[in-house]
Amino acid sequence: MNLKDKVAIVTGAGVGIGVEYSKRLAAEGARVVCTDIQGGHAEATAREIVAAGGDAIGFKADVTSKTDTDAMASRTQDQYDRIDILVNNAALFTALPEGPFDELTEENWDRCMEVNLKGVWNCIRSVYPFMKEQRYGKIINISSVTWMMGRPFRLDYVTSKAGVVGLTHAIAPELGEFDINVNAVVLGLVQSDSALKVYGAEHFQKFKERQVFKRSLTPQDACGAVVFLASDDAEMITGQSLVVDGGLVFH
Repeated sequence: MNLKDKVAIVTGAGVGIGVEYSKRLAAEGARVVCTDIQGGHAEATAREIVAAGGDAIGFKADVTSKTDTDAMASRTQDQYDRIDILVNNAALFTALPEGPFDELTEENWDRCMEVNLKGVWNCIRSVYPFMKEQRYGKIINISSVTWMMGRPFRLDYVTSKAGVVGLTHAIAPELGEFDINVNAVVLGLVQSDSALKVYGAEHFQKFKERQVFKRSLTPQDACGAVVFLASDDAEMITGQSLVVDGGLVFH
């Protein structure tokens, strides 16, 4: 149990990969705070963890609202008396329409940036005072290999995920003064239920053919990198981007 008695916040913990992150962190011994804009889903994840013998709470938090992320951090501190780990997972992906860059609406662009990039910034700002005070923290930001591939017809999403890496690299030196690690996990195409509904099996088959390992990534495949970067084994790793994509891109 690499994370025994650590306290972890996971955003976007109500659906998809966020559920798996939360369950895996709990299995490693962490006490997990599950948050999601769909509060009922976050609570369901927490109940599942508790039923399995873990320690978790779940509630609604909108990462685009600094008021919400401040409340998220304060409630975690009140409940567990510390904040050790933040997994910035909440993001829009399959809900975003695909299309040429010049047909992308300003509304969709702004909403994507607000959730995928501003949301990361908000959450870091909210947990920072607590991590600074205890001089300890592990922040893991979730990005995507799409920004390395220059994937067309998803300009808003790709740009936001490139921004997450840039934010990670820029903020790590500032937080390092207080012994806070900041890293990014850069994921390939993960075969979640929502992604499968949007893209279909044929799309995943094409990705598999381009990868070194000829199978689709599952939500569980992403968990090991998150646990590692959240653990004390990664004590001297910060400002880095760890690619988990089955050998699709080399970085």
